[in-house]
Amino acid sequence: IWLGRFHTQTTFIDPGKPWQNGYVESFHSKLRDECLNMHVFRTGQEAIAEIEQWRQFYNQTRPHSSLNNLSPEQFIQSLNKVA
Repeated sequence: IWLGRFHTQTTFIDPGKPWQNGYVESFHSKLRDECLNMHVFRTGQEAIAEIEQWRQFYNQTRPHSSLNNLSPEQFIQSLNKVA
């Protein structure tokens, strides 16, 4: 339903070929390099806490090249200044 509303469709990704979705692969690479490879998780709860902390950082304060190296918060503020 959501896809139809935006006049788009899904694309099949062949099994064993994750590079066919570059956005997801790029995100997974950043998650591994910036979070998962930096910590030794002793418990599931510890992993959940660290990953959530990284998620907040990634979605709020980490600069993104796709946003002209602004953080998502800075990018939203720049849009509000223009409007």
